[in-house]
Order: sequence, then C-alpha cells, then structure tokens
Amino acid sequence: MTLGDLLRLTVESLRRLQIPYAVVGSFASGVWGEPRMTRDIDVVVQLGPQEIEDFCGVFSDDQFYLSRAAIEEAVSLHRPFNVIHPDSGNKVDFMVIGNSGWNGLQLSRRIEIELAEGITGYVAAPEDVILGKLTYYKDGGSDKHLRDIAGILKISDEIVDREYINRQARQLQVFDIWREILDTLRSS
Repeated sequence: MTLGDLLRLTVESLRRLQIPYAVVGSFASGVWGEPRMTRDIDVVVQLGPQEIEDFCGVFSDDQFYLSRAAIEEAVSLHRPFNVIHPDSGNKVDFMVIGNSGWNGLQLSRRIEIELAEGITGYVAAPEDVILGKLTYYKDGGSDKHLRDIAGILKISDEIVDREYINRQARQLQVFDIWREILDTLRSS
C-alpha cells in the first residue's frame, strides 16, 4: 500500500464515519510549503468512544496493525495513537484532540483541498500547521520543523495570517521561537 493509498483510505473513511479531522504535520506542511519525503501521515481527529468500533473496522487486522486498547486510552486521555501497514512500513499517526482552545480552532479552520492527485480531504490551515510545527520543535528540537515553517512562509506567505499565529503562539508558549524564525527570515 502506497502512502497515497493510505491517505485515500484514511480521509475517505473519516469522511464516511463523519469523524472531524485535519491532515497536519509534514504532509500538511508540504501542501502549503515545500514537500519533503515522509513515511507517515499525521491527522488530528475528534474521535469519541462510540466511534472506536467503526474506526477499527476500517483498518482490518489482516492488513494493518492497531491496538484497540491504545485507541481507547488515546480517546479517553486525548493522546496520539497510530495505525501501521506492516507490509509497506507506512503509518498514520492520529492525534485525538478535544474541541476547546487551539485544538478546537484547528478543526474549525481546516480547509478542504486536493491533498494529492485525485484525493480530496481536509488539511489544517497554514497558520495551524505552523503552530503545530512550532510546538513539535519546542518538544523535540528537530530542525526539520523549522525548515517546514520556512517552506510554508516561502510558498504561502501571502495567505498566512501572522496576527493569528502571534495570538496562538503566545497561548501555546512558542512565541519566542516564532519571533526568532521571523527575525532569521528577515535577516536572510
């Protein structure tokens, strides 16, 4: 199963199950900026306990590895879980979110676009992708997130609402990182 096949299965299934979602992470940064190679798809979802059974039914045991117990815990605690296609090594990282604060805003601001050739689905707005990347960078320190942000600003800067990022970055406690990125871009 290619990453494109996995993306199609994921977004079509979430749509059919009426589970609110948005593609985020490196795949989303490639939509708004400069694409880079990835072996996973990151998706934020509002998944409730009553939807777990149908969700698990999408990813059959004979093709995918998933842990129902991990999904139940993730739903209960608003944490991530993943679904892996062992034959290809491709996976989907699902981040279960609530509907308050920035997490709720992310889903209300999502945009339906063509994610890949022939695959239409929801992606986080470029500002929310940047905010997610700032958070990932704060938590893990990987420069790939900074490169992704720079790529978004290079390609999609004219549509990026910097005031929204400023407000949310302060609340998420990543404003200093955001300011450093902007200072670096201005001086280059």
